[in-house]
Amino acid sequence: MAKPTTIDEYIAPLTLEQAERIEEFRRLGHSAVPDAEEAVKWGHPAIVHPRGTILFVFSAHAKHASIAFTPSTREHFDAQLTDYSTGKGSVKLPYTQEIPSALLKEMMSFRLREFEDDGVLWM
Repeated sequence: MAKPTTIDEYIAPLTLEQAERIEEFRRLGHSAVPDAEEAVKWGHPAIVHPRGTILFVFSAHAKHASIAFTPSTREHFDAQLTDYSTGKGSVKLPYTQEIPSALLKEMMSFRLREFEDDGVLWM
């Protein structure tokens, strides 16, 4: 099967549970960054600043979906992420848990400001 070139192509083969989670990330991303562009980076959906810098990337897995920010964005929210497994810049969100939409939108807005105000690029 060919690698997806759009987020819709990425979503097409997913289960309903996975697709709904990716669509929610997508919706939150466009809500936080209205003029953002979409792309597929390293095979995963990404929200990209109009100037071309990746703001965040998300992905669907068997038991969870992940959203990845810069390490500095993820670290800024450590105290609010204690209920989730995190990585260098990522947050794993099990399908069995409701996603923390308000927190994710806050993280997305922080990431946008981090890039626009401080010039923090993608990893």
